[in-house]
Amino acid sequence: MSRKALGRGLKALIPEAEEQEGQVRLIPIDQVDRNEEQPRKYFDEEQLDELRESIETHGVLEPIIVRPVKGRYEVVVGERRWRASQLAGLKSIPAVVRSLSDKETMEIALVENLQREDLNPLEEAEAYRRLMVEFDLTQEEVAARVGKKRSTIANRLRLLELDEEIRLEIETGRLSAGHAKVLLGVPDKAMRSKLARRVIEEGLSVRALEEATKEQEATVEGQPRATKRRALRVDPLLQDVEDRLQRSLGTKVRVVQNGKRGRIEISFYGPDDMERLIEVLTGADD
Repeated sequence: MSRKALGRGLKALIPEAEEQEGQVRLIPIDQVDRNEEQPRKYFDEEQLDELRESIETHGVLEPIIVRPVKGRYEVVVGERRWRASQLAGLKSIPAVVRSLSDKETMEIALVENLQREDLNPLEEAEAYRRLMVEFDLTQEEVAARVGKKRSTIANRLRLLELDEEIRLEIETGRLSAGHAKVLLGVPDKAMRSKLARRVIEEGLSVRALEEATKEQEATVEGQPRATKRRALRVDPLLQDVEDRLQRSLGTKVRVVQNGKRGRIEISFYGPDDMERLIEVLTGADD
């Protein structure tokens, strides 16, 4: 399958799935298995239940796509519909059967989930990584094929650098991508874990987490330095500027003013992160 096809979406990859209604058939739901390579691992139970209710009322409005595997079928597209149909007690499900290789199946599943934005931030990051590894694509090529900016791809890939316990909380939705961006700017592992627990236990917003991070850093650095830094901030608007820059850039930012002059310090954590920041600051996608 060509790289060019990857960027044209699901219909370009499997056009017959939407163009030939005669291929849609009812297949026994107990003969369908999930795709173990499916990029989406977490399914919200409340959303599944809502879809179950819709299916009970209106039926399955869009067929799933499956492929034959060892006398059974494997889901290629539509696992959420398949799961909700099982919950609704359906004995059969409308499906389009396509003969696809393992690589084609993975490619379609990745693109379908990314374009529908069905993945949580960590699943999205892993999908981008797999596209790069399995199809030998660069960040720029992945960005072009899924219709995203390269900086967006880079930001998501950075999530894979987080500790396993924090990644798990992102998967379950207890930490948002915004929280993760702030935590990525905390170099100390123990401090990251402590701050992540505070978000979960206290329900901190992203803004509140930014403030908690600064408080924690001030404690570690020592009170005299923190006091001196506050003294330099004659203009209270500087704090707001710093906060806005950190949210926009997804990294630690320090604004220092001395009289009418000053400087902005932007932290980065490796060559890829520096390149990401350059793209964000210049608005460049290449």
